Amino acid sequence: MSKFFKVAEVSELPPGGKKMVEVDDIPVALFNVAGEFYAIEDVCTHDDGPLAEGELDGDEIECPRHGARFNVRTGAVLCMPAVEPVECYDVKVEGDDILVSVD
Repeated sequence: MSKFFKVAEVSELPPGGKKMVEVDDIPVALFNVAGEFYAIEDVCTHDDGPLAEGELDGDEIECPRHGARFNVRTGAVLCMPAVEPVECYDVKVEGDDILVSVD
């Protein structure tokens, strides 16, 4: 059974918003895409850049270092120079609480 950790409140992350949080010592980028919440590892697979600091365009995040892009829903690589996907994590909302599991 997955263990979920509270990382934010819905009111903190409006649609189009992003936030870096830590879950069990893992850096996690949290996103609100049209009212749905997604979480991926906050580390670009190309050079370990902080993805939460990049530009979010719809459901795509662009690494601020070299422009690699990832789908925040699936973790899939959308643009070089990255070739490996990023880890995705389960997200659930309970009331105003956003919870993430990194299991």
